[in-house]
Amino acid sequence: MKTEKEKMLAGEMYNPHCEELMEDRARAKDLCYKYNNLAPQEGEKKKIVLKELLQTDKAPYIEPNFYCDYGYNIEVGEMFYANHNCVLLDVNTITIGDNVMLGPAVQIYTATHPLEEKARNSGRELGFPVEIGDNVWIGGGAVIQPGVKIGDNAVIGAGAVVTKDVAADHFVGGNPARVIKEIDNS
Repeated sequence: MKTEKEKMLAGEMYNPHCEELMEDRARAKDLCYKYNNLAPQEGEKKKIVLKELLQTDKAPYIEPNFYCDYGYNIEVGEMFYANHNCVLLDVNTITIGDNVMLGPAVQIYTATHPLEEKARNSGRELGFPVEIGDNVWIGGGAVIQPGVKIGDNAVIGAGAVVTKDVAADHFVGGNPARVIKEIDNS
């Protein structure tokens, strides 16, 4: 029988109120609070907190305030930068490649809820992984929905709501996001 955490990571309906997940979220909230309240000149302490929160050997640069659900479901590549007020809801995995930049107030959601009211009112949730390739730039205020894959070298315009996969070397924008143009990276 699967644990609620195993169901969560498998994209199945799960109970977020089980003890293990509640403890994991509390840990992440404590680490986010600690990170967000460090002084700007405390860069080394910030690195230590992020390594514990995200469990990464990389050196991500994240401007406060930063929020996530668990932290351990977020994998970032080399040279990751997130501007102020980013929210990464990681009930499922968020995989981010190398040289990725997030503008201010970017939100990446893996969490979602059932459409049917009885299932939604049960308190159970589900989530789907988000994958972001290398050399991606996501403009300020963009929202990436659950299950979306963004290809290498893509650019997401400020304020875009990305509900579908984005092919490599494409610029998308709008709500819902649509292709604005193909990017010539030759």
